[in-house]
Amino acid sequence: MLEKVEEACAFLKNHGYDQASIAIILGTGLGGLVNEINIEKSIDYKDIPYFPISTVESHSGKLILGTIGSKKVIAMQGRFHYYEGYSMDQVVFPVRVLKWLGVSSLFISNAAGCMNLTWNKGELMLITDHINLQPENPLRGVDSGKFGPIFTDMSEPYDPELNDKIMVAANKLDILLNKGVYVAVPGPSLETKAEYRFLRNAGADVVGMSTVPEVIAANQMGLRVAAISVLTDDCDPDNLQPINIQEILETAAIAEKSLISIIKEVVVSM
Repeated sequence: MLEKVEEACAFLKNHGYDQASIAIILGTGLGGLVNEINIEKSIDYKDIPYFPISTVESHSGKLILGTIGSKKVIAMQGRFHYYEGYSMDQVVFPVRVLKWLGVSSLFISNAAGCMNLTWNKGELMLITDHINLQPENPLRGVDSGKFGPIFTDMSEPYDPELNDKIMVAANKLDILLNKGVYVAVPGPSLETKAEYRFLRNAGADVVGMSTVPEVIAANQMGLRVAAISVLTDDCDPDNLQPINIQEILETAAIAEKSLISIIKEVVVSM
């Protein structure tokens, strides 16, 4: 795996992608941030050696290089999920490449179902901790040790300084930003009423199918990471309605404006 990461890095360095210290992973329905980037380069994932290819319809599958304000950034327009059939090595491959390119801070966004009944869909949540219920760990296997300690400490997986900057930005912009726990499940089917009760009782506020593998890999390599969820649907087991994927995408698109404002404010201040 290390050799593949090095080959992908060499390719991207030849295209100038080793100039950014900040990277952003844009999740479901949240690709609009690229419109706020002064784009210098855009490469399809399929053209990058060993990069997986996004199979989710709302994920464009492009690696963007550009600036927000005066800050150079790399943006992943689309990510990879375990439920797509990828191995965890493939899911976190881009994070390892970003670190090897010189990125030191990583911002992640995702769409998540809201189990905290005091919140509403369309709001945002800053992830302060997570519960990992996915069946694989990206640090499993001897090859993982080439990227850092296999027994990676996870006592503070989300960087407190980045989280503080995000909260300051949200307050400045007068945007409601909840704080809570994200639980990652395998997917792609959504949860039953009993599963929502189980996950809520376990201490989770929102549920999704991504983010945690990337966060684990980032922590192994000493990459500072922060993540924000867009709450796209209400997951009240006592009033559960059939899911509508189109409504989820529409909710994400509405909430995206607030998320973009926060990320822009934080990046420019760094």
